[in-house]
Amino acid sequence: MRAPSAKRAFDLTGSLLLLLLLAPLLGACAAAVAFTSPGGAFSRQVRAGRGGEPFELLKFRTTRASTAPGRARPAVLHGNGGRLFPLPADPRVTPVGRVLRRFALDELPQLVNVVRGEMSLVGPRPLPVADSGRTGLAPGRLGVRPGITGLWQVSGRSDLPWNEMVLLDLEYVDRHCLGLDLTILARTVPAALTARGAR
Repeated sequence: MRAPSAKRAFDLTGSLLLLLLLAPLLGACAAAVAFTSPGGAFSRQVRAGRGGEPFELLKFRTTRASTAPGRARPAVLHGNGGRLFPLPADPRVTPVGRVLRRFALDELPQLVNVVRGEMSLVGPRPLPVADSGRTGLAPGRLGVRPGITGLWQVSGRSDLPWNEMVLLDLEYVDRHCLGLDLTILARTVPAALTARGAR
């Protein structure tokens, strides 16, 4: 499935079907966020897409809507051997937000990003623009559309260091095909349910 048109057809069909099937769950998550803390149900974050092109990534809001100056914390930690996850002591995260993050339910609105053509169902995790152009092998991750899930997510998520995440993403860029996408999608549900590597 290396032809871009075939992967796009797979992504579009799959995302529309999942939006239909998961509509009750999406509605329940949105209601839980909106009714338990002030603010809207969704957040928008600028991330790097294919070729580094910025786009607005959709997520369920997991933090308090109002952030006092100086309280904002970095979204990820990185560096040589660094982990990629939100700081665990972040006081902005709501109780509902912790549950959504633990089981990766906050990522479900990205199905809309897939429909728009900004993301794929499977691919490298989209990083903030400032982090996506790091030196070394990391820019190679931008050769395909970023994904909702990928080899990193089903291999341990935040338990893995930066360098290992990059290598997994580069492996996907090199090997991506329908069979690999289906395998990763099948592994995503148990990975999310067990919350392995969740932060």
